[in-house]
Formats: sequence, structure tokens, C-alpha cells
Amino acid sequence: MKTERNIFVAFILNIAFSFFEFLGGIFTNSVAIISDAIHDMGDALSIGISFFLEKKSKKGPDDKYTYGYIRYSVIGSIITTVILLVGSILVIYNAIIRLFNPVTVNYNGMIIFAVVGVIINFIAAYFTRESGSLNQKAVNLHMLEDVLGWLVVLIGAIIMKFTDISVIDPILSILVAVFILINAFRNLKAITFLFLEKTPNNINVSELKEHILKIKDVCDIHHLHIWSIDGYNHCATLHIVAKVNNKKIKEEIKEEFKEHGIGHVTIELEKPNEKCEECQCEIKSSSSHHHHH
Repeated sequence: MKTERNIFVAFILNIAFSFFEFLGGIFTNSVAIISDAIHDMGDALSIGISFFLEKKSKKGPDDKYTYGYIRYSVIGSIITTVILLVGSILVIYNAIIRLFNPVTVNYNGMIIFAVVGVIINFIAAYFTRESGSLNQKAVNLHMLEDVLGWLVVLIGAIIMKFTDISVIDPILSILVAVFILINAFRNLKAITFLFLEKTPNNINVSELKEHILKIKDVCDIHHLHIWSIDGYNHCATLHIVAKVNNKKIKEEIKEEFKEHGIGHVTIELEKPNEKCEECQCEIKSSSSHHHHH
């Protein structure tokens, strides 16, 4: 409950603050502040969405969603990512226009806003620092990014105050926006891989197979499928050719998968002389090394 309350506090702080920033950006005439507002807005949204979907995604499996609701959290990051992509492209577009027609910026106002920005985001980062879930870790990372974003704006504003080079403002905002874009694309890539059922990045399939083949009485392994529901919860199904069919062998196999971070495993056991019904096995098994004892 405590983490949920913290996330909610961070969400309210961030949403209120990004509106306040947006107005500040318009008031000080600074695109750097507006781009930071979009960055913070994106973070607030992802926090809010992950807060509401975290609840939903904790619902266990039922007849409608036999895997449970875990993937709902992924939908949250799709929504946020799209918003961030659009937002940062708009910022870059406006900043480029400004590069060619520099506008005077209210530096003092900018400095005040940036100081407030650093302080508020620092408090929010402090609130979310004790990370329970991976979701919370992500939230905390967002907060630290926000602190950095504001430090950049603050430094930029101070430099502009003393040098009067107003081009620094759009340049800063392009930097922030590009940073947002890169992160958004990274998210999109990860989400796409999830929906393509790609093997999770941290899992070495050939090593896993090797370990399983070393288990006593296991002759062969085929039809191994590994996928991830949300990037953290992984599943696997496989066929095992084994000399014995007992609970112990299944437990050993599941243990091996657990060590590789895969919790949900479905095993089909076959006897050595049994012909696997599905034809692609035959092709595979002729090429894969059979251990004849």
C-alpha cells in the first residue's frame, strides 16, 4: 500500500507541476521550459497510468484473461510513449523555428522557475526512492531525469542572463526533446518485441537447453517456446523426451527455468520411443544430437 500511496503523491505533484510549468514556459517565453513541461507531463502520465494499471494488472487470471492482467501495464507504456513522441516532435519543430527567429526570453523568470523545478522534482524523487516494484524503479528514474532536466534549464538560463545569447533556449529544448524521443523509441522497441513474443533479452536459450539436457534421464528437448508477458514475467512451454515420468524430473526442470528467471513453465513429457505428433519435431530431432546410452 505504501508504494501505491507514494506513486499517487508523485503523480499528483507531477501533473500539477507540469501544468504550472507549461504556463511558466509561456510566461517566460521559453521553449526549453515548455519542452521540460512535456517531459514532466509524460512522466506524470506514465506514473498515473502505471498506478491505475498496476492495480488492474495485479488481478489474477480468470476465464477472459487466462494469463491474468499483467499485459495491461504494457498498454500504459504504449499510451505514454505515443504522447511523448508527439509532444517532443512538436517541441523540436517549434524550437527549430526559434533557432532562425530568436525571441527574447525572460531570463529571471526562467531562473526562478528552474529553481522551483529542481526543488519540487528533487522532493518527488526523494519520495519515490525506496523501490518496491520494477514499476517504482522506473518512476524513480523518471524523477531523477526531471531533476537533471531542470538543472540543465537552470544553467542555461544563468548563462543567457549574463551573455544574452537567446539561441541557447531553443538549443536546450531540442536537447531535452531528443532525449525524450530516444527514450520513447527505446520503449516502443521493447513493447514491439513483447508483442512479437521475442525471447526475453536476458535469457540465453542455448545455455538453458544445455542445462536441461544435463538433468538425469532427460534425452532430448524440443518445442521450447519462451516469451514474456510484460518484460518481467516470463513463460515457457516445452516437450521433454525422458526415460522416466515422475514428479522429480519436472521439479528439476522447473527449478532450472526459475534460475533463468522463468516462473510459469508447462512441460510435456514423452517417452524415448514415442513419435512426437507434430512434424517439425522429426526434422529437428534428426539434426539434434540424440544421446544414446
